[in-house]
Amino acid sequence: MFIGGRAHSVEDVEFIAQAGFPFAEISLRTVAEFHKDLDDLKQIKDSYGIFYLAHGPEEVNPWNPEEQREKFLPLIKALLGCATELSIPLFTVHFWIDRRFVDEGVVNEKLKILEDMSICAREHDIKLCIENLSESFSDFLPAFSAIPNLGMTLDIGHGEILTTRNTAYSFMDHCFSRICHLHLHDNRGGDSPQDDLHLPLGEGVVDVRSILSRLKAQGYDRTMTLEVQPPHLLSGKRLIEKIWLETLLTSEGTVA
Repeated sequence: MFIGGRAHSVEDVEFIAQAGFPFAEISLRTVAEFHKDLDDLKQIKDSYGIFYLAHGPEEVNPWNPEEQREKFLPLIKALLGCATELSIPLFTVHFWIDRRFVDEGVVNEKLKILEDMSICAREHDIKLCIENLSESFSDFLPAFSAIPNLGMTLDIGHGEILTTRNTAYSFMDHCFSRICHLHLHDNRGGDSPQDDLHLPLGEGVVDVRSILSRLKAQGYDRTMTLEVQPPHLLSGKRLIEKIWLETLLTSEGTVA
């Protein structure tokens, strides 16, 4: 299990590296911005021995697959090529396919685009992961069925929005084998993007302990990114490690 921090700038990356985290999840938004920061990112990587994961840019109009294919797909392909320059093994994308809000025909066209992204990622030896926004597991199952190499980034904060029960539980029940990465942050629930507050762990209503304990019990041992402000990274890391250890001891019968 590896805990890292989300970085939106080179300064964030350096903070995360200096704090002793093993990796930073960097935002890849444009090719030009990536190359502007590349030398600094390489220098930090070499100096601190960290590795990088990547988070892609926000998608263009989520209801327009033609625009997605013409603008977003080429950008993702170019950024996947950039990611190889830092030996990035995992690339997360937002690609909204919630059938409550996106027409079924549009979703079907978007799944074809997502498959093209996944093929490109595989050619670069990168695992492409789709991140849950407001979707339920049933929205993701057709994507997983159609795209064998597609992974998932389970965002437990997003799982609290537009639902009566955090969707992380049903994703763990039905899609656990596809969960390759986690995003961890807190909020107070709600029904709009503005409710996605990215609070420090424990400052909202997300039952972080319950979700992480179940993931640990199911055998999750991969990467997780704290998507909180840098000053709250270390406290979040300590909480995760405490929950992880308690779950391990409980499973071994050491703790009642």
